[in-house]
Amino acid sequence: MRNDERVWRAVDERRDSYAAFSDRVWEMPEIAYTEKRSVAEHVAMLEKEGARITRDLAGIPTAVMGEWGEGGPVIAILGEYDALPGLSQEAGIAEPKPVEGQGGNGHGCGHNLLGAASLLAAAAVKDWLAENGIPGRVRYYGCPAEEGGAAKGFMARDGVFDDVDIAISWHPASFSGVNEAVSLANTRIDFTFHGRSSHAAAAPELGRSALDAVELMNVGVNYMREHMPDHARIHYAMLDGGGIAPNVVQSRAKVRYLIRAADLPELNTLVGRVKKIAEGAALMTETRVETGVVSAVSNLLGNAPLERAMHDNFQRLGPPQWDEADREYAAQIQATLSEADIKAAHRRHGLKVEPGKTLCDIIVPLENRGEGGVGSTDVGDVSWAVPTVQARGATCAIGTPFHSWQLTAQGKSPAAHKGMLHVAKVMAGTAVDAIRDPALIERAKAEFRERTGGKPYESPLPKDLSPPIKAMGQGV
Repeated sequence: MRNDERVWRAVDERRDSYAAFSDRVWEMPEIAYTEKRSVAEHVAMLEKEGARITRDLAGIPTAVMGEWGEGGPVIAILGEYDALPGLSQEAGIAEPKPVEGQGGNGHGCGHNLLGAASLLAAAAVKDWLAENGIPGRVRYYGCPAEEGGAAKGFMARDGVFDDVDIAISWHPASFSGVNEAVSLANTRIDFTFHGRSSHAAAAPELGRSALDAVELMNVGVNYMREHMPDHARIHYAMLDGGGIAPNVVQSRAKVRYLIRAADLPELNTLVGRVKKIAEGAALMTETRVETGVVSAVSNLLGNAPLERAMHDNFQRLGPPQWDEADREYAAQIQATLSEADIKAAHRRHGLKVEPGKTLCDIIVPLENRGEGGVGSTDVGDVSWAVPTVQARGATCAIGTPFHSWQLTAQGKSPAAHKGMLHVAKVMAGTAVDAIRDPALIERAKAEFRERTGGKPYESPLPKDLSPPIKAMGQGV
């Protein structure tokens, strides 16, 4: 009997309870740092699995860790459970229809599945450790606020992962395979302009418009886009336009900028340029500008030994097994998508488009390299603190855009449950391989030291910045 097969059976034994667990989290979508009910569900499951539980990690009320085992290496399996604003959607249909009573939030990135599969994998490894009497510890880290809140960044900055040997995670996707370790570093900065109010008709010359300053800043940044690296990205959202009265010169206005770059040095350069534009806008309008970092994340750091080990588990397990009902619903979802959506999904994984294919029935080759479609994740900070590997698990129709009603609609589907169980087996198998083979952990650490130059992790977050527990809710 192969040990990896036993750990996979431990996943199957929990199939129904963890599918129901994922669905419960789907039904209570909570945005960054507000995941009180969602983390309570995770704590209840950790208690049921007999974990040693640590709450309020890094001072974050919705962060939790459960641990099993004694001695040996420490394997971390990372989960998430935050939702997104504006993506409420009824499950199991193929047309946009928000759910009443959810406050407009929805699991448009599949984090209900993400947390459930990761905890499931950790529970299966826990069983394997106990049955085999092997020294080792497995931890489930419940991580909130991935969508723009950088919770893992705050956790890494505060040393939450310092004694971890390797970290394993995953993300829902439309294809199955090892996640290519490419992401953009980013930071969110609020720019608040302060001017002087006055009557816009009777005494406009006495006013100094903060709203004018925001608009001039936006124009300046838009002109800068031509003169920055192709892969860099800058987005903004108006947080405070100065009120609703057009006959009052706006004395205060606030804009949030999200700046992305390939790595931290490039990001810092772009941030400096954006700040200069803000200062210029303030000079032009005779206003004053204040800046405040909300969050920041590092780019992902890959680890070839762990990626090969995870790919081996994918190969041994094979792709998820779909039935005709799964394919039929996926086809209905695909009918709501554009051809560009479907092509983009294939490009992100370096695959050729196969017309008519609705669900992934392959394992993406390890050597494949995607084109475009790079986002950001706070897993990047974990990857600079400890050797880290991520999977992509097929849980939705090929071409489904993330942060869309279509993704939310598929979050409770039988295909989503099958994909969740499939990737839980991959993560559990990878953890078992690492515990059984100390040389794998040493190879992972050796490459980690080589890639980091042996330097300790340096957080992109300001040292005095606290988690933006009351200020967040903006997605990545």
